[in-house]
Amino acid sequence: MGTVRRRGASSLVLLCAMAILTAPGLAAGVAYATPSAPAAPASPRDPAAPLPGPGGKSLEQVRKDIEELYRQAGTATDAYNLAEAETKAQSDKIVEIANLVVAGQERITTLKSRAGAAARAQYRSGGLPPGAQLALSDSPGQFLDGAGRLRQGEKATSDLLSELSRTQSELQRYAQEASDRWKTLEANRVKQEDSKKQIQEKIKAAEELESKLEAEEKARLIQLEQEAQYKAQTAWLSTGAMKDVNGKATEAGKRAVQFATAQMGKPYEWGAEGPGSFDCSGLTSQAWLAAGRGIPRTSQEQLRLLPKVALKDMRPGDLIIYFDDASHVGMYVGDGAMVHAPRPGRNVTMAGAGSMPIKAVVRPDA
Repeated sequence: MGTVRRRGASSLVLLCAMAILTAPGLAAGVAYATPSAPAAPASPRDPAAPLPGPGGKSLEQVRKDIEELYRQAGTATDAYNLAEAETKAQSDKIVEIANLVVAGQERITTLKSRAGAAARAQYRSGGLPPGAQLALSDSPGQFLDGAGRLRQGEKATSDLLSELSRTQSELQRYAQEASDRWKTLEANRVKQEDSKKQIQEKIKAAEELESKLEAEEKARLIQLEQEAQYKAQTAWLSTGAMKDVNGKATEAGKRAVQFATAQMGKPYEWGAEGPGSFDCSGLTSQAWLAAGRGIPRTSQEQLRLLPKVALKDMRPGDLIIYFDDASHVGMYVGDGAMVHAPRPGRNVTMAGAGSMPIKAVVRPDA
């Protein structure tokens, strides 16, 4: 347990940034400070006591409600980002198909021209059957030579007609594929609109809850967030989760961490991939892109497509996927901490790797 306590203390070295960087409007230059539990206000209101006004919810319950609304907005944001990526992929494919159709139509024009030339040549020869041509020929040798060329011409014509038929079939297939792609594209657009509506509704509901609080209560709300994260991180460390975690970052991992931590202080914005703001997976995907490796855009796709690693094998640069629905992601930076874009109204910040329920750890540079 002594080892766990020592590692617990060191792993909280980076977490004090939580108490500063979660405050809206922080300048990006602030980085680290001495770790400590969030300080209590001079005259704290009991977080379990009902707030004045209708509803009678406690500040702690309001915090939980706001947190849940933003988490639901995060889930919808992931769905929006995935639909957006799929829409782009379908659009790119439709353009590719259109280019194939143009090339196919040009090919058909060329083949028809060649077929027409062959037909005209046959017409000029009178279209006589080979036997008649032999009877009328003054030179059997000349006829046989011509017959050989005729057979070659017939084969060429047959090949030409086969290629023409094949190209026409390909055009029909392209047309069907383009139609299917358009349907998928439209379905993704509908998904985007539905997700966007959900995001806006959840964020609006959370902001309305927060707007009803007095300035002192808003400050206390931020402190309650920090206390809840600190408590979760401390409980996670006490299990010995970090006891065997001592992996070293790769060169690419170092570059990814450097990019992610350089964004601290920038605001969260759903659907954003920088440079001025980020959502959670926008931050992690751009960090790894800066490190020279493209990864999936959303936290759910990062979980699905990137190799999973055991917690004990975690190293800086790895991505930590949170919650059962994989709706949030942060980047492990070492010593029990991660950097992430938390939610609307908050900035990119450092937090405890165990300050939220961990679903899995994935590795972009496996």
